[in-house]
Amino acid sequence: MAEYHTVYKGPEGETTQWEDIQTRLGNMAPKAKPWKPEAYKPEQEEQKNKDWLDTKEEEELAALDEDFKDDRALEECRRKRIQELHAAAAKPRFGSVEDISSNEFIEKVTNSSEKAWVVCLLYKSSHAGCALLGECLAELAKKYHGTRFVKIVSTSCIPNYPDQNLPTLLLYHNRSVVKNLVGLAQFGGQRATPEQVALVLNGYGPVCVSGGGDAAAEATAAQEQVRGLLERMVQQRVREEEDESSDFDD
Repeated sequence: MAEYHTVYKGPEGETTQWEDIQTRLGNMAPKAKPWKPEAYKPEQEEQKNKDWLDTKEEEELAALDEDFKDDRALEECRRKRIQELHAAAAKPRFGSVEDISSNEFIEKVTNSSEKAWVVCLLYKSSHAGCALLGECLAELAKKYHGTRFVKIVSTSCIPNYPDQNLPTLLLYHNRSVVKNLVGLAQFGGQRATPEQVALVLNGYGPVCVSGGGDAAAEATAAQEQVRGLLERMVQQRVREEEDESSDFDD
């Protein structure tokens, strides 16, 4: 009569106590862990709402014209978003301080102010205050592309314009001079910063504002400018203290 032996085989990857001891002693290579499929995770459907629409470009929005037939609220948001993109595309964009001549003044300052705020710096290259204010305007021009920043030699713009009035800013809007800002004092003197200049300009209208010039954009711009001003003041104070410490060590 044949003899039968039962051999126990545990689950794949399971080890015995003896095998664990041999593995710790280095007498046996550890068994490979059995492959297990990842737990199923259903994909979350992207929530379609106003915030989702605000991330879309015009072409993407146009392709969604059939998606919201049954949702009037989202369809209205889609239409408004397209209108905002059209309006933004129609607005002039600049980005630097342009050096102009007297022959270009009417075109690039007076006429241009119909569509955008224009900040015109009257300067002379040898004037230290003009250089400082010019640096501030250059930084603002990079940030606020919807405002046109230009500069012109003072005596080319206004014959015999006195150097004691330099630097001077001419603020234009709707083909008219909104304000003449003479000197550096109102911007903080020799400590003038781009944020201080922006705060002064915004006192006459949404000159240094991103986002179309609405109330929310103006509030946000003001907060950023105040925050930036405080940061620069702290940095300036730190530099002064370091200079004082260096002088004392010497």
